[in-house]
Amino acid sequence: MIVAVELGLLYAVMALGVYLTYRVLDFPDLTVDGSFTTGAATCAMMIVGGLPVPLAMIGGVVAGMLAGAVTGLLHVWGNINALLAGILTQIALYSINLRIMGNKANIPLLRTETAFSWLKDHDLMRTWVSVAIFAVVVLVVGLLLYLFLGTSYGVALRATGDNELMARSQGINTGVTKIVGLMISNGMVGLCGALIVQYQGFADISMGIGIIVAGLASVIVGQAIFGMTSVWQAILAAVLGSIIYRGVIQAALMVGLNPNDMKLISAVLVVAALVLPQWGPFKRLRIRRRTAQAVAEGGK
Repeated sequence: MIVAVELGLLYAVMALGVYLTYRVLDFPDLTVDGSFTTGAATCAMMIVGGLPVPLAMIGGVVAGMLAGAVTGLLHVWGNINALLAGILTQIALYSINLRIMGNKANIPLLRTETAFSWLKDHDLMRTWVSVAIFAVVVLVVGLLLYLFLGTSYGVALRATGDNELMARSQGINTGVTKIVGLMISNGMVGLCGALIVQYQGFADISMGIGIIVAGLASVIVGQAIFGMTSVWQAILAAVLGSIIYRGVIQAALMVGLNPNDMKLISAVLVVAALVLPQWGPFKRLRIRRRTAQAVAEGGK
């Protein structure tokens, strides 16, 4: 199960990006399926081209941010429905990703230096050492996101997601905040793609298909179990949800389920996470938890 924890931590970076758009900005962004591959492909090609790993990872982040900017511009300036804007960008990114990869469907990273080479050389991959290192990476990303959402601009972004009309009446340029939010979100997705491509050792044109389901599952499962009464709790819930999601997938493979059914299992998991919180016992438990926290905060 160490592999599941490793993957859960790496994919948690993507889950945090999905949390930013899906929960904070209230924007159903489907760009993720394309921007994940864009970040991975950009990073892989830069590494194969001999560029330093940190620069290649920055390239993956920037590529993801550009993809998010396109979706934001289509929605804000083109006045295109948010869902459709993401779909259009995602479709266009398939061809763009092929161009980035030199019209090849697969780019191997054999005999190249990656961010995980040191761990592999010392046989520390798939150990608790690698898990600890990945946890630190996720902690840094989550802390940066938490600090950003606490700034004046972060509060403006949250206000846009809560009530766009009210935010606009307060002088907030909601169009710009949406574009910036989408850029940051897809930049994080691109970073996740850059990490995953180095972890698995190759970039594939289809590696991002359905990744939005994994991100939504992580956010929804985490928040259904751990709650989201404050920003730091919601960020932590997304991270833990990613680990739980990967654990469920790994457990399904270990008991002998067909790998071709993983997408179906992911969809069922998301449905369960959406439906179960509305069930009586879970709803009463959530109400008691919120009441206890409110009393505790009132006592302070």
